[in-house]
Amino acid sequence: MLRHLPNLLSVLRLLAAPLAAWAILADHDTAALVIFAGAGLSDFADGFIARRWGFASRFGAWLDPIADKLLMLLCFVALLAIGATPFWLVVLVIARDAVIVGGALLAKVLNLPLRIEALAIGKAATVVQLGYVGGLLLLLAFDQAAPRLVLAGSYTVAVFLVLSGAVYCFLFLRALLFGRRTA
Repeated sequence: MLRHLPNLLSVLRLLAAPLAAWAILADHDTAALVIFAGAGLSDFADGFIARRWGFASRFGAWLDPIADKLLMLLCFVALLAIGATPFWLVVLVIARDAVIVGGALLAKVLNLPLRIEALAIGKAATVVQLGYVGGLLLLLAFDQAAPRLVLAGSYTVAVFLVLSGAVYCFLFLRALLFGRRTA
């Protein structure tokens, strides 16, 4: 049973994503913060457990990023719906993930020498997004406004998204144009 714990945590994160978005939309800010924080902690826990005890699996390697993307996507869209985050940032979050997924699928179809794996910049972008959404939820839970902080956070997330998207695009183009193995 312990062997399946990382995947179970990822499945719970998948289930938490729509619940967190619903809590944001329903103005249950503290509940949204708790759900989101629990989901964020489960992301670190499942990775740690999988690496520490060798419980990594191929299924988990796909499930974990899907759970992360769904949590981010639904929370960003819910935060946009309540006016807590700017439209342009949500578009950037969606566009970057769509480009990465589209590139990975195209690489698979074209049988390119592209190894699909998370890069350090991609992981950093995820951490920055987690911090941004968590910070917004914290502000909402305590009924506080910090427009300059939120704007600075928005720009920080945008920089990480653009940088990580550019690195993934570069690796894809290198594999496409030169047939070089990436990463």
